[in-house]
Amino acid sequence: MENKKSCTCVIGYACINDTLGNSKPKSKAIMVNRGMVKKTFLERGLPYAGELALQNIYDLEKIVEWNYRHNIFLYRMSSDMFPWSSEYSIDDLPQATLIKEQLVKVGALAKKYNQRLTFHPGQFNVLLSPHENIVKNTIKELSFHAAVMDIMDLPRSAYAKINIHLGGAYGDKVAAMERFCTNFQRLPESVKTRLTVENDDKKSMYTVEDLYDGIHKKLGIPIVFDSLHHQCHPGGLSEQDAFLLAINTWPKGIEPIIHVSQSKKTEDCKAPAHAHADYVTNFFDVCGKKVSIMLEAKAKEKAVQRYKQGCCA
Repeated sequence: MENKKSCTCVIGYACINDTLGNSKPKSKAIMVNRGMVKKTFLERGLPYAGELALQNIYDLEKIVEWNYRHNIFLYRMSSDMFPWSSEYSIDDLPQATLIKEQLVKVGALAKKYNQRLTFHPGQFNVLLSPHENIVKNTIKELSFHAAVMDIMDLPRSAYAKINIHLGGAYGDKVAAMERFCTNFQRLPESVKTRLTVENDDKKSMYTVEDLYDGIHKKLGIPIVFDSLHHQCHPGGLSEQDAFLLAINTWPKGIEPIIHVSQSKKTEDCKAPAHAHADYVTNFFDVCGKKVSIMLEAKAKEKAVQRYKQGCCA
């Protein structure tokens, strides 16, 4: 779908700012995903993890500032800001006080600039897994993300969404979604109130219609529509119908977020269909609806700038 008026939407990007990350000299590069391999974590422990986390959060402030100066008001924070966060809580870190102070500062800055901050934890968060250890780890990781948002004083609502995929069908989608609904009740309120779910690109996985019937109807969780995933796995709905169904699951007063991207095949015919292109040149038709667009493109903030220029041309 194409809509040359889609530039009226809020458009954002995820995690990495290449303009700032490629600053010279490299030591001055601004980045929010400093990390380490497990061997280093085992050797250097919590003090080094806290040091890296603090540097990442200092740079998060710089990205929020940069976004504001460039009229970008939607940004997905990196889940890698806290390296090996599955192994500790924020209070375990020697720099906990400084980290919390900086998170409070960034949260206040985002509020001042009307900048919407979200999270999208990784694929290993599988709340419907039949394996209890995976479910426990998922609850722990989602709770960590929510704790960061709470410190930042971000709303306990889908405005500050924590978005996940369901993560697996295990041969029985209906049973798997029932497990999701059961395990959802084990989450703290800080997660429950922010959680959203997203449609998948694999044919064995979940369409918007699946999520609507199996998750939203039972729990009221909003659905994040992903355009490329729908193209790969549409189910029985057209793109427009799936988009409208998804955005109508969002609470009144909270602008729905959708994910827009295009296949890397448009840039490289040998690329997998589900891979993201560097830029998005197929402008998504929002059907006159008020939504925010998370542009999932490899060129990050540059893709946002080009998308805005293109749809206004």
